[in-house]
Amino acid sequence: MRAAAPGFSVVVPTVGRPSLDVLLTTLAAQRGPAPELVVVVDDRRGRDTGQDPCEVACERARSAGLPVRLVRSGGRGPAAARNAGWRRTASEWVAFVDDDVELPPEWSLLLVADLAAAPGRVAGVQGRITVPLPADRRPTDWERGTAGLADAAWITADMAYRRTALEQVAGFDERFPRAFREDADLALRVLDAGWELVRGEHGAVHPVRPSSDLASLRQQRGNADDATMGALHGPAWRERAQSTVGRLPGHVVTTAAAATAVAAVLVGRRRTAAVAALAWAGLTAEFSWRRIAPGPRDAAEVRRMLVTSAAIPPAAVWHRVRAELRWRRDPPATWPPPVRAVLFDRDGTLVHDVPYNGDPDLVAPVDGAREALERVRSAGLRTGLVSNQSGVARGLLSTAQVEAVNARLTEVVGPFDTVQFCPDGPDGPSARRKPEPGMVLDAARELGVLPAECLVVGDIGADVEAALSAGARAVLVPTPVTRPEEVAAAPLVAADLAEAVGLALAAAGRGGSS
Repeated sequence: MRAAAPGFSVVVPTVGRPSLDVLLTTLAAQRGPAPELVVVVDDRRGRDTGQDPCEVACERARSAGLPVRLVRSGGRGPAAARNAGWRRTASEWVAFVDDDVELPPEWSLLLVADLAAAPGRVAGVQGRITVPLPADRRPTDWERGTAGLADAAWITADMAYRRTALEQVAGFDERFPRAFREDADLALRVLDAGWELVRGEHGAVHPVRPSSDLASLRQQRGNADDATMGALHGPAWRERAQSTVGRLPGHVVTTAAAATAVAAVLVGRRRTAAVAALAWAGLTAEFSWRRIAPGPRDAAEVRRMLVTSAAIPPAAVWHRVRAELRWRRDPPATWPPPVRAVLFDRDGTLVHDVPYNGDPDLVAPVDGAREALERVRSAGLRTGLVSNQSGVARGLLSTAQVEAVNARLTEVVGPFDTVQFCPDGPDGPSARRKPEPGMVLDAARELGVLPAECLVVGDIGADVEAALSAGARAVLVPTPVTRPEEVAAAPLVAADLAEAVGLALAAAGRGGSS
């Protein structure tokens, strides 16, 4: 009897580029098995007030038969977006693809074959990336840089991971804010956990997307991520991640020459200044020619290379030094960090739900609410309130009434370190109304903690969804209004508030006994 094909879901982080529609179209046209779920994660900040390109692309994909779900992650980078995506799936495997790739018609056939052939110790299977370059001219510097993706190790432009491995290492480290090194970090942590990674036969096409003249200068921010890799994985991380050293040593020398020239001018050492300036000019010219020579050498490309070649060395050194100093001052903890703040839903979680309550006299805490919050505070954790109050948008409440009810709650259960409520209704776009992540992100920002250092306690699926989208942890405390499917989908479920706080304290490393 033939074994069933491995189930897989697809996660696509996006910032609403037109290429998302192309990707989903190629995914819908696959000749092989369809994914159990496609999670498109919109990582733009805020929400559109007009036509949303992500919603349009997802609706078109649904009409083509794809099981697509759209979630938001609040503009926190691709690592956070991928986490928000895979945590919504339940399949054995999760295939990560970028929103600017195109999938050949046989992609899913080859993917499933790769997954079926992977032994149980294999956690991830990398796809083969093809970058088409122009046939009628030499490629530009940007095009050659994109072509380097074809040889990169463990990049999530097309990479499938076993979800048990993702769960074991808690997914991507969200302290990597850019599309750079977050996939290498995940691969090293998976390998450290005893898994293996292999290359498969499936593959994607990665066209070169348009870029601005200063794109290569902005890429120098990745030097900060290199410093983070060193802080997390030690000086040998490049060899393990199959990454080259790059031009940073040369950039250091070039920047030092420029700094010496400026300093010598300021102290009147003209000969020293002239020698240093000549060294800077020579190094910059050599760097420029290395980038110009393989390219088309047209006027626009030469201009871009001359300008950016002068600016790149100090930018690269600046980003690297700043990150190195940061991690030496405050070494990064292993991922995920311990919980430092517990955020509570209000109605149905801390107080008995009175629909659209604007009367402080009707505030009735659930059993053990004050004791639960005192346990959190006494453990040294911050507390917060995150509450939807759509009665304001519906005209049933005023903001002043919401604030009065919240003030009464603090009298009864004690103070909160942050209070967030959203007056938006369910009919219009909102970045803060749960299940959107806005209130959780705002609470974390006000408390001075990472979203990953927060745990949200609530009674319905919207509370859990907001936490997952924000990168926080979540505990569901069901009530009679909680739907069974919300309970089934929750990562953690507690019988009551006391048990939920016990789980929060355990996640904080403060013990979890009730």
